[in-house]
Amino acid sequence: MDTTPHIAVTGSTGALGSLVAKNLADRSIAQRLLVRDTARAPQLPLATASAFDYADRAASIKALEGIEVLFMVSAPESDHRLDLHATFIDAAVAAGVQHIVYTSFTAAAPDAEFTLAREHYATEEYLRSSGLRFTALRDSFYQDFLPDLVGEDGVIRGPAGTGHFAPVTRADVARTAATVLASASEHASATYELTGPQSLSMADVARMLGAERGQAVAFHDETIDEAYASRASYGAPQWQLDAWVSTYTAIASNAMAKVSDHIEIITGSAPMSFQDYLRK
Repeated sequence: MDTTPHIAVTGSTGALGSLVAKNLADRSIAQRLLVRDTARAPQLPLATASAFDYADRAASIKALEGIEVLFMVSAPESDHRLDLHATFIDAAVAAGVQHIVYTSFTAAAPDAEFTLAREHYATEEYLRSSGLRFTALRDSFYQDFLPDLVGEDGVIRGPAGTGHFAPVTRADVARTAATVLASASEHASATYELTGPQSLSMADVARMLGAERGQAVAFHDETIDEAYASRASYGAPQWQLDAWVSTYTAIASNAMAKVSDHIEIITGSAPMSFQDYLRK
């Protein structure tokens, strides 16, 4: 058994990266966990931890020495996220990394309705220009966070209209990512749309949540002005408000309505439905 890690995983202390690291450990694959604080790294078989920061080129180069394949979770949302991505990708090139598997977003495009999807597209383009092999995992919105959209009054509010989207569980994304990382050369230059098995409206989401909770959950289709006004009290910067509101307008546009079979093709098993996620 090769215990020298040739795969590195970012975000292993977070919701998605921790699942990817666990999947790799379950496959007895050695890995290096890149974390800000090594004391917080999960304790997993065949895993070691190295300190890094997206903004620290020197630390990232050191942490990536000897790594061939890198799982790159996107940096935390900010007004300088693209700069962080560029710095980290440049560090990966300098360290000799050969392949990056990047967590992008479904329907990423330079003019995407969801504002943060534009950043993911720009990162994909930066990867293309880097000379590295790469794979883009374009995740849909996570089913995991949909219950958090319900307000204290049992209402989901946002300008999503009757549009549809195909939310996916983090667990399904993680097992797909682990499969890709384990045989990265087979997925070079590929872009995968990672969705759940259903195309849902926000009214569908509310109905399913209500049925599972045994209480009424409703969806209120806000106007754009109502959406900004209802979120203004948080004191968030404009770019963040735009991201929050465009989460819903992107759904309204139906840009994310298509169901993909990429998860099943890659892993051999279908992704979880929203009902099954709520019942697990």
